[in-house]
Amino acid sequence: MRLLFLGDVVGRSGRTVVCEQLPRLRERWRLDCVVVNGENAAGGFGISETICDELIQAGADAVTLGNHSFDQREAMVFIARQPRLVRPANYPPGTPGRGATVVETQGGARVLVVNVMGRVFLDAMDDPFAAVERELTACPLGAAADAVIVDVHAEATSEKQAFGHYLDGRASLVVGTHTHTPTADHRILPGGTAYMSDAGMCGDYDSVIGMQKDEPIRRMIQKTPGSRWEVAVGEGTLCGIAVETDVRGLATRVAALRLGPNLEETAPLFWD
Repeated sequence: MRLLFLGDVVGRSGRTVVCEQLPRLRERWRLDCVVVNGENAAGGFGISETICDELIQAGADAVTLGNHSFDQREAMVFIARQPRLVRPANYPPGTPGRGATVVETQGGARVLVVNVMGRVFLDAMDDPFAAVERELTACPLGAAADAVIVDVHAEATSEKQAFGHYLDGRASLVVGTHTHTPTADHRILPGGTAYMSDAGMCGDYDSVIGMQKDEPIRRMIQKTPGSRWEVAVGEGTLCGIAVETDVRGLATRVAALRLGPNLEETAPLFWD
């Protein structure tokens, strides 16, 4: 299968570049499954039902979240009725929504999408390793799932790398989100799992992690409260990772994707 994962969509700039580029890329590369992290899609903080539907209509088969899952109050309600919207599986029991979903491709294949949130430098959550183990036990690669995509929404690179090695051979792709900066370590691990520490963001890179620069800089210098961070509104860059799998659901090819200004462009040439 041909899988594409897009990193955190940040504000209108991120939504615009995804909605403009994804339909074309989906057709051009004959993609089987696309997963998009949408936790910053609504003004940089959370996601709304309208925006979730917009990303799905653009070609996302599933939308993952993270520590901003419930910044928009309406998410507490609509997340329960949207099966393609996935919040971290290690939220405490009773949290609305789901931590995993199974997407059926047009070809009839089943793709398990799991979202977990790290615990290093983030709010304390339930054990993410136990959470992903639970989901993979219920829907293992090669038995109930033809491919498995795990979004590790975490701050620490070490925690993300640990997840990659922990799931090596049991997932098609383990990809990090949250830091909004694409890493250069995309590779296929020894057991056949594609890995990348952070997919980067879909948004305006002339910014501080997708936010207008002045207030973050002022706050870091003066260390005093100020105005609310505002999302950057310049032209967005599309960032993510492309993976091709074999009949076992393990990765055979992997490439970074960056399309837009401010970053060096790159794309999976093996699909063209």
